Amino acid sequence: MNFDLDRIRERLSTLDAVPLLALLGILAGLSSGLIIILFRMVIELTLGLFLPDHSENFEGLSPLLQGALPLTCAVLLGAAFHYLPKEERRTGVGYVIERFNLNQGAISLRSLLVQFFGAALTLIGGLSMGREGPAVHLGAAGGSLLGQWARLPNNSVRILTGCGCAAAISASFNTPIAGVIFAMEVIMMEYSIGTFIPIILASVVGASLTRAVYGHEPAFTIPEVQLGTLMELPFVVLCGILIGCLAAALIFLSTQYYQRTHRLGIGWRFFLAGMITAAAGFVAPEVLGIGYDTVDAAMIGSLTVSSLLIIAVLKLVATSACVGSGLPGGVIGPSLFMGALAGALFGKLGGALLPDDSNITLYVLLGMAGMMAATLEAPLAALMTLLELTFEANIIFPGMLVVVISSLITTQVFRQRGIFQAFLQAQGIALNTSPLARHLHRVGVAAVMDRNVRRVNRLINREEADDILKKQPNWLLIEKEGQPTHFMPAAELALYIASLEEKGEQPSEDKTAPEEFKINLLEIPAKRDNVTPILLSATLHEALQAMQKADVSAVYVRRMSAPNIYRVFGVIRKQDIEHYYQI
Repeated sequence: MNFDLDRIRERLSTLDAVPLLALLGILAGLSSGLIIILFRMVIELTLGLFLPDHSENFEGLSPLLQGALPLTCAVLLGAAFHYLPKEERRTGVGYVIERFNLNQGAISLRSLLVQFFGAALTLIGGLSMGREGPAVHLGAAGGSLLGQWARLPNNSVRILTGCGCAAAISASFNTPIAGVIFAMEVIMMEYSIGTFIPIILASVVGASLTRAVYGHEPAFTIPEVQLGTLMELPFVVLCGILIGCLAAALIFLSTQYYQRTHRLGIGWRFFLAGMITAAAGFVAPEVLGIGYDTVDAAMIGSLTVSSLLIIAVLKLVATSACVGSGLPGGVIGPSLFMGALAGALFGKLGGALLPDDSNITLYVLLGMAGMMAATLEAPLAALMTLLELTFEANIIFPGMLVVVISSLITTQVFRQRGIFQAFLQAQGIALNTSPLARHLHRVGVAAVMDRNVRRVNRLINREEADDILKKQPNWLLIEKEGQPTHFMPAAELALYIASLEEKGEQPSEDKTAPEEFKINLLEIPAKRDNVTPILLSATLHEALQAMQKADVSAVYVRRMSAPNIYRVFGVIRKQDIEHYYQI
């Protein structure tokens, strides 16, 4: 069976290619899920070789190793990253957001490899970062590379990048709904029917692969939870306020560390972060690594108030240094860790004042949800994560309260944006996330362009003019030195020929005649305008940007068919784009 790939790519440029996108979403979920499982296996198997009992037991190491391990790995990473170009040093969720919004979701294979091995060494070394942020980068790269390999239009590559992000979160937490919401709330920053189906399928595939390898159990072992009495609501409100303050502190300290150290060499930045983590790990080894074993301990109330305070403060300092230095790890895991400990503190308070009704596990979960919502600026994703981790609908009522309060405290009281947006702003990267830009990004140029176009030289004789008009093109692309420079309606040539006939003048039919006896399409009376090229894979937003940059009213759509040889597919005018989004 023969497949017309060009026809498929053209169909994917439109908004109604849902069946094709659904299939691609499944493939993106499969590729991203396999990458995440391999990434997780590399970390867990390596840690299992030298950590006693289980792969998160950094507490079982000697005090010397607890300090030396993160510092050594930070130095190794600094040495390795020193030889990378600056653009290839950037990793994590913030980088994916930038590539999605400014580069059509295009992520390179080299970026995937840098994130994979850099994050693996970061987590094996016990540096205070998480694996979910790198997983999002890896999943997005898996989806993006699939689209680039198939030479799909950019609007489809963007959707596959979102599919990879959803599959990554789904595979990391075993939370398929939260994966969908995270991809659309944090990465894509939009909700649309056309993207829901492929992203849902990708998330389901990612969760299915994880469950096939690791079983159906959620990421955390959670006892039964529920709000014991409405008397606890004041504690829930206070918990939300504290979590909002903690999230604001994490964002502020991380961005301050970046602003004060980004002029240093990357080796020095990593070394300082390694020193801070090593010192924190020497005092409280629970700070090292992902720390989900400590979260489990907090849920069952086995940590004392003093331990919770010390670990939470040291984790905040170490994470801020690691995130601010640009180490190739994630902030999602540490934010859940700190939220869990802060929630456990309120659980201890509630247990002291309401011993018969308070449930410490409830506050741990509320702290995790509130911290994730406020730090990532993703309240709905945090709520869905909370629901899927607990399988308990009763948690939603207090969870909504904590998520809203913590987000308001962080954004309105402390004026802190989500940590990814804050870092992009600190790096001077401005995202174009207007509703119109998002709408135009969803459609490729192939869906709107006028294909009835003819390429012509600027000098033609009468016979060539007649041949052109017999084919009845709508537009003429006028070439000068082999490159299209202007376009004009074909009807203008017909009117010019008719005017010559009325005057009794006839251009030469001799192809070798001098220029003055031929028709010069750049000089005849006609409506003409300059034109600039755009690739067939581009979106309507890219076409509009190209027009604005070149100060022209139209672009011609092309694709390279051989080195330095382009095939022209059509023309798009500015009014065509305006007509499209005004319908």
